[in-house]
Amino acid sequence: MIFVIIYVFALGLTLGSFYNVVGLRVPANQSIITPPSHCPSCGRRLTILDLVPVFSYLFLRGRCRTCHSKISPIYPTSEAVNGFLFVFSFLHATSIAEMLCGWLLVSLLMIVLVSDLDYMLIPDKLLLFFLPLFAVFRIVYPTDPWWDAPAGLVAGFALLALIALISRGGMGGGDVKLFAIMGLLVGIKTIILGFFLSAFFGAIIGMIGMLFGMIKRRQPIPFVPFIALGMLTSYFFGDQLIAFYLDLIF
Repeated sequence: MIFVIIYVFALGLTLGSFYNVVGLRVPANQSIITPPSHCPSCGRRLTILDLVPVFSYLFLRGRCRTCHSKISPIYPTSEAVNGFLFVFSFLHATSIAEMLCGWLLVSLLMIVLVSDLDYMLIPDKLLLFFLPLFAVFRIVYPTDPWWDAPAGLVAGFALLALIALISRGGMGGGDVKLFAIMGLLVGIKTIILGFFLSAFFGAIIGMIGMLFGMIKRRQPIPFVPFIALGMLTSYFFGDQLIAFYLDLIF
């Protein structure tokens, strides 16, 4: 079992490194294949010593081997988080379908997280890639009942579109489409709970940030980190949270 976990973790790290490339290049309208990975400061093509997920960053102390410019800690952090989430999805799942569903959700969130942190943008190209992928997945592994997936898509879109309309631009179009696509994958209950948890985490962390002067009032901040936190909490622990809440009020 331990070797399987190590393999899954290594898979998550490797894919996490690739997700960094996708999240950085797609919003900039660059190919994810060419040019090969290189230092953005000096342009040197990276070798295998520079590309081992997480470990290269630690070995090089967060700097380029040639020009010694700093490497953003976002990238090794996202690689490590992706690895741990792949393992958690594997251990949490009770079927292959549930494991794959968890991996798909994590993959989408990690890619758009990198994009949002770097560009404050969720590219349509990314969402249009995952939409048919999620649709095919739900055809092969339908929800029970079958209408839960399309209902999740409609609920995710309608709820966020309503918030965007009321807030007059306070919610971006990328967020609306992201929730719609995730709703297709996870169903109506998980997407609704995920939205409220995302808003909750955003409000709490935002207030803490303003309290300590890290965030200014009306300062635009990336919302995907809160979406990721809320959606993953909803997906993995939603049933327990709902049961706990119902026990409190009844």
